[in-house]
Parts: sequence; structure tokens; C-alpha cells
Amino acid sequence: MPLNLAVAASICSLFCSLFAIVSAEDPYRFFNWNVTYGDIYPLGVRQRGILINWQFPGPDIHSVTNDNLIINVFNSLDEPFLLSWNGIQNRRNSFEDGVYGTTCPIPPGKNFTYILQVKDQIGSFYYFPSLAFHKAAGGFGGIRILSRPRIPVPFPDPAGDYTVLIGDWYKSNHTDLRAHLDKGKKLPLPDGILINGRGSGAAFNVEQGKTYRLRISNVGLQNSLNFRIQNHKMKLVEVEGTHTLQTTYSSLDVHVGQSYSVLVTADQPARDYYIVVSSRFTSTVLTTTGILHYSNSAGPVSGPIPGGPTVQIDWSLNQARSIRSNLTASGPRPNPQGSYHYGLINTTKTIRLSSSAGQVNGKQRYAINSVSFIPADTPLKLADYFKIGGVFRIGSISDNPTGGGIYQDTAVMGADYRAFIEIVFQNDEDIIQSYHLNGYQFWVVG
Repeated sequence: MPLNLAVAASICSLFCSLFAIVSAEDPYRFFNWNVTYGDIYPLGVRQRGILINWQFPGPDIHSVTNDNLIINVFNSLDEPFLLSWNGIQNRRNSFEDGVYGTTCPIPPGKNFTYILQVKDQIGSFYYFPSLAFHKAAGGFGGIRILSRPRIPVPFPDPAGDYTVLIGDWYKSNHTDLRAHLDKGKKLPLPDGILINGRGSGAAFNVEQGKTYRLRISNVGLQNSLNFRIQNHKMKLVEVEGTHTLQTTYSSLDVHVGQSYSVLVTADQPARDYYIVVSSRFTSTVLTTTGILHYSNSAGPVSGPIPGGPTVQIDWSLNQARSIRSNLTASGPRPNPQGSYHYGLINTTKTIRLSSSAGQVNGKQRYAINSVSFIPADTPLKLADYFKIGGVFRIGSISDNPTGGGIYQDTAVMGADYRAFIEIVFQNDEDIIQSYHLNGYQFWVVG
């Protein structure tokens, strides 16, 4: 081959190779968010809420498996701010996890760009502010990760797909709730329950005979909630990124931090129906309602509001035990979910975490293994990366309960890279405890 043809062929081959690499890159989705204070009226009284682009709740994030999410967050509040991405896995590095210790807080008047990839993920999740009781003022929103077109999903495409954010709510501003704890008092019973930021009147439109997907997340502070729809059944199909065996329920307990996907078929006579959310395990049952509105509705909601479980613990535990992974369905890849065999990996360490509550220096505080966390002046991730001494001490929290009184420290527990760890949660108190686990991958096994 003549030299000039060989060079041309080489250049063409190189160009095609580069084109293939570029064209194979996963898509990018860009978001610009401005976080501000604003007046909100979720329970009929004016409050100072936290808005994202003037929305309460914040905007949904729609994505597809493997998408790169570029989220530029500008903090227009008067105090540091962080967003955590509940359920989004952090591979190789947890720096953008959005909780104190892994991510530097965004100072007032500054911005930070989160770069996240929803690598090998599907399902329903949400984001929320993780500092300074900001979650009690808003700043939360839904995340949905759709399957790629060529990956089979174990149910037909629904006629519609709704985010349903439920949570307990206080009429007090978040700064007042913080001050309440600092005075040595525990939080009182919430003032109400919200559905998508509304104390009543949230509506979801459906057409008779069609099936819809509801992505239900409990974004509240402390209360487990029961979700139900008058005269309608719910088929559970996905829990936080895992397709489940498709079990039908008349109501679902959704604990703080949990996200469920259900299919609801509009198979009843054409009218409006109550959507009901009520508190669980509380001395006074809080209830709020929304509306499932048929497009050809012949009338408004009627009849008594459907009742649900209240303080029955066994009912909730039995429901949790009934939720099973669908081992034959595809997840984010064509492989069946049951083909990964995580359960065959030997655990190398067991950590036991016990929660407790008490007062420290006259302030109400909460602890794990007797340690109530206090932030250091230098963010922990930076101190670790730059090897700055004196900021934290590995082992400052025990990996088993100590049985001692509560004390404050910058708690950091040691673990080995690539270790497969079993974590046991122990609750000796008389209230429900919910743990938020950030990182790569967690599996509930018992």
C-alpha cells in the first residue's frame, strides 16, 4: 500500500476509534439549582421554607441507568448547606455523598457542582438537605432512574408515573426546632402530614381502566407512615432500585427514608377516591388525604376515610418480611437480579450499632454506641486526603455498644478497603429508629 494511503487509512482508523469512544460515552444531564428561603403554607400558616428554583418540594430528577448527573447548587441561604442523594451509589469515592464528613458544606453565597453517575442503577429515590435541620424546612425532591430501552422490565409501561413524597411536618421553622433541642427538650408530635408539600388536596389524575406507577418516598423527620387508596389495591414492583416479587397490598407502611414503587389500576367506578396517609406507632394518629381523580369522574370523594393500622408492630414487621427480591427479573443489566450471589461472600467483620438519647450540657442529643457526633473545624474528607493530624481519630467510636453514658466526639470508625461487613442495628428505646446508610451498596438480610 502506498505510504500516503497507509497514513490516510491509519488516520481514518484512529478517527473511527475515537468516534466510537465518544459516541459510547454515557449521556449527561445538567441541572442548575438555586437554594433560597421562601414563604410556604403547607399546613395553612406561613413558614419560612427552603426552596429549590422557587419550588417546594424541589424539582424531580429524571434519569436513565448510567447517566451522568451534573448538578450545580448555589447556596443563597444564610448558613452552610448540603444535599444528600438518598440511594445513589458512590463508587470509588464518597466525596459527593452530601453528608457532613464526606462532603464540604456549601458556604452561603457560594456554589458547588455535584458530579454523580447513576451507574448500574434503576429505581426510585430522593434527595434531601442533610445539615442543621434543613430537612424540616424543605429542600427535598424525587429521583427516578429508568431502565435503558433494551433492558426488560418485569411489568408493562404504565400510563403515567407519579412521584409521591410523604412526610411528617411541623408548623415551626427549622431554626425553632433546633433551638427546642438545644433547650434539652425532645421534639413534640408533628403538626401534620404532607403529600407532595401539601397538608391536603394533593391530586393525581388517572383514566379509567389504565395502570399507573406511584413512587412513594417517606421524606419526613421521624414518623413511619401508612399509605393507602380508597377501594384500590397496590401492586409492589420495586423497592429502592430492586424489582420485587409482585405482591398486592391494600396499604403499605413506609418508614422514614424508604421508597416504594407500586402499580395502581384505575378499575373502580368513575369518581374521586381518597388517598390516605396516617402516622404509625404514635399516641395520637395524624392523618392527611389526597385525591385519586378519574378523568371521567361522576362525583367527588365520598364515604368514610379508609382506616389503617395504627400501633400494631407485628403487622408492620410481617409486611416487611413479605417483601422479596424478584430473582429472575433484570435489574439495571440484562442479568437476572438473582445472578449476583452477594450472599455467598463471607463477611469479615460485624459492626453492632446501638442508638440512645440523652442530654449533654443541658441539650437534647442522640448517640450511636454512646457517641454523639460533633463536626470538626476541618472537613473529615479533606483531613484524610491531606493527612492533617488532630482532626479526627479512627476508633473514636466503638464497633459495638459500650453501655456507657453519652459523650461527644468526631466519631470515625475504621474498616478495611473492599471488606464485606455485616451491620447489626440495635434499638433499646421505645421509639422507631431509622438509619440513613450512605455509600456503595447495602443489603437487608434479616
